[in-house]
Amino acid sequence: MATDVVVLEHGSAVAEEKGHACCKKGPGYATPLDAMAGPRESLIYVTCIYTGTGIEKPDYLSTVDTDPSSKTYSKVIHRLPMPHIGDELHHSGWNACSSCHGDPSAARQFLVLPSLVSSRIYAVDTQKDPRSPSLHKVVDPEDIVRKTGLAYPHTAHCLASGDVMVSCLGDKDGKAEGNGFLLLDSEFNVKGRWEKPGHSPLFGYDFWYQPQHKTMISTSWGAPAAFTSGFNLQHVSDGLYGRHLHVYSWPDGELKQTIDLGSSGLLPLEIAISVKPLKVQNWILPEMPGLITDFLMSLDDRYLYLVNWLHGDIRQYNIEDPKNPVLKGQVWVGGLIQKGSSVFVEAEDGTRYQVDVPQVQGNRLRGGPQMIQLSLDGKRLYVTNSLFSKWDKQFYPEVVEKGSQMLQIDVDTEKGGLAINPKFYVDFGAEPDGPSLAHEMRYPGGDCTSDIWI
Repeated sequence: MATDVVVLEHGSAVAEEKGHACCKKGPGYATPLDAMAGPRESLIYVTCIYTGTGIEKPDYLSTVDTDPSSKTYSKVIHRLPMPHIGDELHHSGWNACSSCHGDPSAARQFLVLPSLVSSRIYAVDTQKDPRSPSLHKVVDPEDIVRKTGLAYPHTAHCLASGDVMVSCLGDKDGKAEGNGFLLLDSEFNVKGRWEKPGHSPLFGYDFWYQPQHKTMISTSWGAPAAFTSGFNLQHVSDGLYGRHLHVYSWPDGELKQTIDLGSSGLLPLEIAISVKPLKVQNWILPEMPGLITDFLMSLDDRYLYLVNWLHGDIRQYNIEDPKNPVLKGQVWVGGLIQKGSSVFVEAEDGTRYQVDVPQVQGNRLRGGPQMIQLSLDGKRLYVTNSLFSKWDKQFYPEVVEKGSQMLQIDVDTEKGGLAINPKFYVDFGAEPDGPSLAHEMRYPGGDCTSDIWI
């Protein structure tokens, strides 16, 4: 499941907090270094899920206070429920970002929320009141299917044209053969598909485009009919999960290359530095892969951060020499091999061990690190621990039962190093409607995983 591909270039920028537009131009910043000098984050939006947990409530977008000087620091200060039940909110993206920096008429106003199970797409207005976002529009799945044949929307990115592009992982029947890329216009009307006919990837998942290199790369998960029912080893044998990277020409939508990562590259959700599997006891397999479920890079291209959802650690690598990444920081924030678990790691000398995971504000950390978001200045890393409700229930049932947790990791950007901030802890197990699952995080002013330069 881990891969051995090293990311060589960042190619992104981040954007402004409300009222701090650089040079009074469009959204975002002219350069990543300008973004690093931008204002500190005071809010963060988090997608929260009830779908698949047994709680018959709609998923919602939470607003979390990240201002240390605020009386509500480290608390959920607003919840925007979606109008339907059973969506499974997942990733999120913006209607405009630094790719529109040169357009003064553009504004980072709407957060785009694809629903992985229901196939709805929500547009949420964050500009009217950043602390209390409101629902702007719902894109019907029937409209998407009728005009494009696409379903199971996953990742959304804004384009310099004002359109929004969304990867969709299959057709309405959950077959991977029907996957591709959806285009929405600036008013969130369905325009069609982005890729040329006959140029869909084998499997869909995340994607990132780099206009300066005229290239887009997409990664692989699996057929929705398979992963929405939980992880089943037989589905791997049946070829229902991917192991490829897909390289496209940008903006033409022509599939130029498909890279087979082999058996060691199965489920290349996020492509980063390889993590060796661990020999384990009392688990479903004799080896536990380093399942990298999220990674990002600092805006100065000095550090790469990744999470191992199964193992339970977050890592920081210095990548100033891209061909020789150096591990500079590591912190354990959960995982299947922490002390108290039934799973043990077998060391090379035949002994077995488990890892120490600290408590935060007296709370045991459950689940494993899944999504991360870095502050503009690179000094704070936020982390949540839900992957997908069916998989959470299978690998970390305690997270579904008791809810997600959100942490903030302090980052040493000089010498390298990671440490849990003991003052920041959000317990989504204490939500008014019951424990929820927390996934993607976005700042009102953008971040290094949503802003792209042209």
